[in-house]
Amino acid sequence: MSKLPNISTSIFTVMSKMAAEYNAINLSQGFPNFPVDERLTNIVAKLAKENVHQYTPMSGYLPLLSKIALLIENSYQRTIQPKTELLVTAGATQAIFTTITALVKSNDEVIILDPSYDCYEAPVLLCNANPVRVALNDDYTPNWEIIEKACTAKTKMIIINNPHNPTGKILAEYDLEALEMLLEKYPAIILLSDEVYEYITFEEKHISAHTRKKLLNRCVMISSFGKSFHVTGWKIGYLVAPEYLMNEIKKVHQFLVFSVNSICQFAISEYLEIVSVAEIGKLYQEKRDYFRQLLKVSRFKLMPCEGTYFQVVSYAAISNENDVDFCKRLITEHGVAAIPISTFYADGKDLKLIRFCFAKDNATLEEAAKRLCSI
Repeated sequence: MSKLPNISTSIFTVMSKMAAEYNAINLSQGFPNFPVDERLTNIVAKLAKENVHQYTPMSGYLPLLSKIALLIENSYQRTIQPKTELLVTAGATQAIFTTITALVKSNDEVIILDPSYDCYEAPVLLCNANPVRVALNDDYTPNWEIIEKACTAKTKMIIINNPHNPTGKILAEYDLEALEMLLEKYPAIILLSDEVYEYITFEEKHISAHTRKKLLNRCVMISSFGKSFHVTGWKIGYLVAPEYLMNEIKKVHQFLVFSVNSICQFAISEYLEIVSVAEIGKLYQEKRDYFRQLLKVSRFKLMPCEGTYFQVVSYAAISNENDVDFCKRLITEHGVAAIPISTFYADGKDLKLIRFCFAKDNATLEEAAKRLCSI
């Protein structure tokens, strides 16, 4: 008997597998294909010969914890206590899974805003709790009236993703204000703020929950070095939470992974001394602008992209197919892999939109655009 009977292989695995089978350009899964910063690889090469290969403390390598606290202070003017409010995790997905399983109990309700990343629902179900899927507006702004109506005495958690995957949308100031007002009415609700793309923003700078004093005592923040430093295979992230929540999260973390890859922690600790997070947004803005320019002459309609390294496009002028079938045909007939947005909705809502990842080198983007413009 399956504990997750309605959850199958993720769309990311399906599309990447098809891309490999048909030798298609893979713009579906969110991983960069350009070289990692040489400064970081040089640090790793140096560390490989040093005594850094054993367990680090459960919460994380202590100098790295201090560097993360400084990063948060410099980025958001928030002071945190590294020993009690910070945890290094094996990627953001583990951070999310650990947080939900630690804090959500049987029959609790967790509000998830659709379209939503696929890792949120499974841990809720494994807790024997109830995911409550609430759709964003068609322009991907939250409808706070509908979200509030979904809140009940059983609501334990609300999950937000800002900047938002898959749409690239960033929450506005009034959204954070509306969220604060909502949580004032429901003092038992915990906020899980997934901000793994926090440094990949463009014209509109994202407003982090780190900056909202009203939220800090009931918010778990999720961040990702894998996303920020384009080392997704390292699977290293971190979470910030008030001590009373962190104590519960650490109880699960210590029996799930205990401690995280040591050499990666040492390397990032050194790297944080020489890298500027401002470089990250600039890099990806150039890639976004280049990819959008390449697609201007295509029949795809480009949707706004305020953050992340994903570009959503409409194919409504090209085909009436559902988005899953269109993406499969895009691979088999045109050699480009994308992700159908309907798969991020509980009800499979199909707006004829698909997602491309533009975290690729220019040659890849150019060849992909050439194929897409021929449709």
